[in-house]
Order: sequence, then structure tokens, then C-alpha cells
Amino acid sequence: MGNAADALNSAEMLRLENLDTDIAPPKAAIEATRAAVTRDDANSYLPFLGLHELRRAAAARVSATTGVTYDPEAECIISSGGLSGVLNTLLALIEPGDEVIITDPAYAGLLNRIRLSGGIPKLVPLVVQDGRWRLDLDALKQAVSPKVRAILTMSPSMPSGIVHTHEEWQAICEAAEATDAWIVHDAAMERILFTDAPVLHPASFSGMADRVITIGAASKEYRMIGWRVGWIVGPREIMKDIALVSLTNVVCQGGIAMMGAAAALTAEDDGVAAATAEWKARRDHILSSMDGLPVVSPDGGWSLLIDTVALGMAPGEASQHLFDHGAIAATPMTGWGEDAQAGRYLRFVYANEPVSRMSDLRDRIRRAWSV
Repeated sequence: MGNAADALNSAEMLRLENLDTDIAPPKAAIEATRAAVTRDDANSYLPFLGLHELRRAAAARVSATTGVTYDPEAECIISSGGLSGVLNTLLALIEPGDEVIITDPAYAGLLNRIRLSGGIPKLVPLVVQDGRWRLDLDALKQAVSPKVRAILTMSPSMPSGIVHTHEEWQAICEAAEATDAWIVHDAAMERILFTDAPVLHPASFSGMADRVITIGAASKEYRMIGWRVGWIVGPREIMKDIALVSLTNVVCQGGIAMMGAAAALTAEDDGVAAATAEWKARRDHILSSMDGLPVVSPDGGWSLLIDTVALGMAPGEASQHLFDHGAIAATPMTGWGEDAQAGRYLRFVYANEPVSRMSDLRDRIRRAWSV
């Protein structure tokens, strides 16, 4: 869909299909990145596990969120983006045939990294309650088995935008304890919340710090997609294995980019609150434009889903109609879970289009879908 929209090169096309954002990164990050181009220490393989300044900042960030003290030199390493961190972590944890619990829908990139590591995704459905997503707690209990090696979590999650409640996190923690599994927590969007509630993190739950591995990234909250910088924070014994995988798989990270990321994490104003307020306004506009349609409201993140099967259209068909007759690029969730679950939905990303460009969104949808 992104390639099709690029090829058309139409200013009219609403780009609701990919996770770019038009909101600028922190000014400090841009300035630090420019300065790093001239620095010899930014043009280096060393240190292999990441810039010490960035490791300190990332460990401090996770410590502040969880209330757990992490040693930046022994319990934090830098990755080439968040998803590189996810893959390296899974490669360190998973043996062929191990199961990894993950929600349905879930980001296809996470599902495929489970498979790349030799694992088997064990899908637990999200259900719609009062127009919002909730985790099916009974299905989660049923998913627990001796084969489960890890639970891969994300909150807010992409593509659904679910933000787990305290009850859901407690159930996830209990499931991990029951099967002696790791929780691999993708925290890339954890502060992009529309609920006015504090961030909940699994490592902050009683007794969980020793089995939670946190993976963060500069891409979403800090709007630094092109930097490709992430971090992995967890208990020191498992971090030794993850570090060896990282060295083997990627060798090192981009020194120029790491200096920009360190500046973002230590900036006096990282812009996350202002950016979140803007993304919330865009979400609200789309929800208003889709009033009366089977859309599920996200409580955070960058995207929302609409059940096009309930409108009598397969998501691929609905996507094509929007593209051809509404000048809207939106992505069907094929391969983002089971066909009967995630496969019912079409995704709208609101991170890259301001409300002013979406003013006629309802008319475009009506024109394309005759609804």
C-alpha cells in the first residue's frame, strides 16, 4: 500500500497506511546528531554494546518507569532499533518449538520475529468491550502450557492501540509465573497514552523484575524513525546472552544516531506530551468521522482498526475502494493474527496526517464505501 501511494505521488492522498510521523524529533536530538557527524568517536565500532552515555540514559528511563534500579553497564545494551532488540532477545531466549504468547491482533513484525527465532506464536485474542479493546483473560489462562517460554507484550499495542489495565497486567504476570516464562515487553509507545492514567509496566509488579526484559526505541515517542536506535534492559544474567546475540547479529549500532538518541532521552523537553496531545486530537477526529461505523477506539499509540467484514467487505477490498475512490491509503491486517480475528480489520494510522488534511475524511469514506 505504501508503494502504491508513493507511485501515485498525489498530494490529495491521505497517507494513513504507514507509521511515519510529521511531528519533528526533539531539537536537542537533531543538534546532537549534526554535531556527531564530525566526531571521530561516533565513527567507530566501539563500544560494541552501545554508547555509554546512551546506556546510562536508557537504563535511567526504564528505572524511572518501573521503580527497579538497573545497572547501565551490566543490564542495558543498545540495539539498532526496537525490533532488532526484540529479535536479538528472542534469539537468546527461544529454542525451536518453544511457544511465545502474543495478542491477536499483533504487529506482523513481532509475529515474524517469533518465527525467525524458532518460536511458535500462541495467539490470545483481544475482544471489543464498550467500543474498546480488552484482553481475553480466559483465553490467556488457556494459553499457558509448559511449552511457553515467553510472553511478548506491547502497551499501547500496534495496531490495536490497546492499553493494558492493571487487571490485565496482573493476569499476564501470573501467566508468566505459572509457566516460568519471560515477559518481553516492547515499550516503544508506553507514554503515548490517551487515558490520563500513569504508565503501567510489568517489571513494577511484585516479584516480576527478574523475569521482565524491556525493549525501548527512539522511533515512536521521540519521533526518530530514521535513527534506528533502541535499547534492551533486563536482568544481568540474561543480558549476557542477549549481548552475545547482538554482537553476532548486528556487531554494533550507528554511532552518529546513538548520540542523537542520548540527547533525546536526556532533553529537558522531549516533546512527548505535546506530540501525544496532537495524536489524540487526530484520533478523536477519525473517530468522529467514523461515527456509526464498527471502529474500535484505541487508548494510545498511533493507529486504530475498523471491522470492514461487519460492513460486508473484506479488508483488502475495503482498502482498494478507499484508495481508488477516496484517495485514502490504509492497510488490511492480513497476517497480523488469525484470519477470523485480525483478518477482519483495516488499519488507519493517524501519526502522519494533521486534522486539517483529514477534514473531509467522512465524505471520502462515504464515497468509497457508500456508507
